[in-house]
Amino acid sequence: MRAAALAAFAGLWQLLTARHVRLWVRFDHLPTAVQVWQAFGQQLGTDQYWTDLADSLRRIGSGFLLAAALGVAAGVLTARSRLAADLLGPVLEVVRPIPAIALVPVAIMLFPENEQGIVFITFAAAFFPVTVATRHAVRAVPPAWEDAVRTMGGTRVRVLASVVLPGALPGVVGGLSVGIGVSWICVISAEMVSGQYGVGYRTWQAYTVVDYPGVFVGMATIGLLGWLTSGAVELLGRRLTRWLPPHPGSST
Repeated sequence: MRAAALAAFAGLWQLLTARHVRLWVRFDHLPTAVQVWQAFGQQLGTDQYWTDLADSLRRIGSGFLLAAALGVAAGVLTARSRLAADLLGPVLEVVRPIPAIALVPVAIMLFPENEQGIVFITFAAAFFPVTVATRHAVRAVPPAWEDAVRTMGGTRVRVLASVVLPGALPGVVGGLSVGIGVSWICVISAEMVSGQYGVGYRTWQAYTVVDYPGVFVGMATIGLLGWLTSGAVELLGRRLTRWLPPHPGSST
């Protein structure tokens, strides 16, 4: 059914663009699905395409893994410590509404190389969704669970490791899933603005030379990469939360 939905989307795209349909949207300016597919096949045979793919994945991997580690730590800390909430909470809440892509000028001033700046922007994009999701998930853990472990002589470290973190894990995984999606949005935007290589840079370069099929190849590549990485995060989350009861209607 999912493959049929994608095929129907591609068929409608081909129909509207091949017939140069002009309604309130001008489909006659877009390349057809066949033209994009042909351009995609040509780019798959070039070293440049795979190099750009590896560059973007490396940036995502570096920034997202750093954001996951620090975001979970910051979320747990601000949820469990009143002092940390008072010291870090106001700073995080002031910085959090700033779009990560707006930090491009700051990254250029802070880091001597574009590569470091793009990784920083990717990190900033994922850090706040992970932090906020972790903080809310930790606070949502029922106090009775902690009391039960303390009654049996459990220390604060034991409570954190055996109750708080496992209990908050589903919410943390949700934050990671959101964070990886936001990271892709921002890393591609950063590559377009200040990058010298990568999928985002190559997509913008295709636009500047009026290679519209190449633009759509870049967009399709970004979508596939985002889908695959988000699916990987969700798969890891399901493996880590196998102890949870299945949702109603899900397969067992």
